[in-house]
Amino acid sequence: MYFTPVLRSEALKVLTLRSLCGTLLAVFAVTTAFSALAGVSDTSDPDFDPLFMVLSGVMPGQIAAVAFGAMVVSSEYHGNGIRLSLAAVPRRGRWFAAKLVVVAVPVLAVGLLTAFAALVAARAGLGSAASGLTTGDQVRGVVGCGIYFMLMALFSAGLAALFRSGVATLSTLIPFILIVSFVIGDAAGGAADFLPDRAGQIVIQQTYDGTLGPWTGLAVTALWAAAALLAGAWRLHRRDA
Repeated sequence: MYFTPVLRSEALKVLTLRSLCGTLLAVFAVTTAFSALAGVSDTSDPDFDPLFMVLSGVMPGQIAAVAFGAMVVSSEYHGNGIRLSLAAVPRRGRWFAAKLVVVAVPVLAVGLLTAFAALVAARAGLGSAASGLTTGDQVRGVVGCGIYFMLMALFSAGLAALFRSGVATLSTLIPFILIVSFVIGDAAGGAADFLPDRAGQIVIQQTYDGTLGPWTGLAVTALWAAAALLAGAWRLHRRDA
């Protein structure tokens, strides 16, 4: 079977599951709402970073992006649906590639739209406090945010293929983002910059210190995602459906 019909069938699966469409809507709603709330916060802190402030909704919003990536893959393992999918598409690599495309493209598109809406909403609240943001800073933040959401969704999709379970994936990844990154990460010093979420979020900071920059940080997140996807592909090829 050619790749195009496989891709079309996988896209239809996403479009016909309300929970997946609702998760994408949650990416937009949560990120924009939290960024708008941040836009009316106190700006007197000497460490105030206007770009990070207007896009701070990325931190809670990424949970929805992670959930989307996990659910798209893990839904195949409910009721042995994976057997039907692989019976229709025996070439597992082609099927998995199509699955990843329908994770990456919608999340990237929604992520870019979300970042732009969050930027506009939060800037309106910050007023003159956001006047230091250049056009380049804002473009980098919006584009980087969209790419970051996509990479975290792919990271989650790879883990879902490895664990063959959405619950196991989210039970591992969400505490990692919410606890390990902030609690243990602060104690780890510079090594924490290489965690997937912290490395990727450098792109939404106007000023940054450390080894990584905005794009090298996203590259580190991409390496984490690639490792998870390779592990998931290995599990898919090695284990019977």
